[in-house]
Amino acid sequence: MNLESGQFNPKLPDLMKSLSDHYMVVQTDGNGVITFTNKEFLKISKWTPKRILAKTLWQMFPDTETSQKKAYEIWNTLKSGKTWEGITEQQARTGESYFVRMIAIPSLSLEDEITSVTIIELDITGDILLRNQLQEIAFIDQETGLMSRHKLETLVHEYTKEQKSFSFVYIAIDHYYTLNDLQSHGSEKELIQSFTNRLKRFFKDEPIARVGVNEFVILSAYGDWYVQGFLEFLIQQPIYFDNHALQLSVSGGIIRYPEDQKTYSHLMKAALVATKEVIDHGGGKITSLSAKLHKSLNRKAIIDRKLLTAIDHKNLQVYYQPQVDLTSGKVHLYEALVRWEDEELGQVMPDELIPIAEENGLIHKIGLFVLEEAAKVAVRLNENDNLISIAVNSSVREFSNRNLSADIISILRKTGCDAKLLELEIQENFAFQAEQESSILQQMNELGEHGVEFTLDDFGTGFASLRYMQTLPITKIKIDKVFIQSILTHPKTQQLVAGMIQFGKSMGLYVVAEGVETEDQLNLLKTMGVDAVQGYYIGVPITADSISHSTYTI
Repeated sequence: MNLESGQFNPKLPDLMKSLSDHYMVVQTDGNGVITFTNKEFLKISKWTPKRILAKTLWQMFPDTETSQKKAYEIWNTLKSGKTWEGITEQQARTGESYFVRMIAIPSLSLEDEITSVTIIELDITGDILLRNQLQEIAFIDQETGLMSRHKLETLVHEYTKEQKSFSFVYIAIDHYYTLNDLQSHGSEKELIQSFTNRLKRFFKDEPIARVGVNEFVILSAYGDWYVQGFLEFLIQQPIYFDNHALQLSVSGGIIRYPEDQKTYSHLMKAALVATKEVIDHGGGKITSLSAKLHKSLNRKAIIDRKLLTAIDHKNLQVYYQPQVDLTSGKVHLYEALVRWEDEELGQVMPDELIPIAEENGLIHKIGLFVLEEAAKVAVRLNENDNLISIAVNSSVREFSNRNLSADIISILRKTGCDAKLLELEIQENFAFQAEQESSILQQMNELGEHGVEFTLDDFGTGFASLRYMQTLPITKIKIDKVFIQSILTHPKTQQLVAGMIQFGKSMGLYVVAEGVETEDQLNLLKTMGVDAVQGYYIGVPITADSISHSTYTI
């Protein structure tokens, strides 16, 4: 064996010869004693043949509990007859660490005992150091030196994994942008740094993160009384600009783990809600969740957690609310409304379910489920050419999926549903964004060409614009129920609704009034010339099995 010339032990496979110039190669006997290394290993590790031969595998690793544990883990894997592969830290003769991607292959006797081990390594120290540098940049807010949002999330995950109790304290500087406008140029950075210094001095060794321009999170081991002491500390430690004291006010929320919430996303959402409640009541306080908010957020967290299972187990139900055309007096459409019956939660209505589904990304899956159920019902209702359509609510989140139009067309073909029997209801904020994003408009036009109609829902409550009424393929508008509720008691509301109806007619649109709950509302809307009505006076949402071909004499 000639180590200086780089010649291989004849016991090594021929394959090793082709790897020698680029990879580090080590061979041990059945006890882990090193019997061979190549030149590449000696160059990277700075060992000499005299010093490394007859040493053990364990001496290639740093003398730390973690590294030695890794070495034993590798050896135990090899003893079981399996190859070990992964990234590991090793120690050079000079004591410095380097990192390798290693594959260790055992050779076994007929009795399944290790006779030798061949180790092939690739030096990836440069990649690891670069990754660590990038990770450090990602983990630190460069302006303040505090943790970044990404580092905060990582740390919270570690705490929750360890089931370590803590308070998630969200703090925002009140009137921040107004304060900046009142100060001299360049004072924004000074203000943030001065405030950061006060956070560090008060909360001392506790983890602090900057999560926004003027928003911070502290993971505190102390109770509410201690956190609220920061308010008094700010009064005692004002920030000075041009020799003038600037008295800062902050608003914040305190969320406890695990009592209040149990995941990072839920802790953050709860903290934002608690802080907003403080700001809405004048600011200048740091408080824990109110009982009402605590109950609401807990319910929301349960819905979020259980929703995916509910979809997979098909526990969601679709109800159908009738809409009556006033000219014919017949039901010409049913609006599909998704609901969820759960033993723990009770009935979860669309107004509660849909926003949560939009937040957690399940809205597309729910939307397709409702569309397929609605298409099946439409086919059944039109077996005798009744021309009864089904309307399904759709959100901009769903249309952000570029495959949505293809998915809808696929559902129509699968169920045998004529596209003209399907309507998609969109809200004004959807329309506003659809006008801005060509991909959404493209999908709408594609569905329109197949015969799918679009209704503008909640008309009058969002971003009213004549422009999108011209550019989007909308054929109907629905006047929001908030206007119908006060149509009999507020003359200005009557004038507004009448104007909406006239506007819709002038655009050649079919006009629907939703939220009709009394006969007097219905009669007034008829005199105004509305085309169709929907609401509890007409009919409550019912299951598909309960639908009958009703004719309304109204």
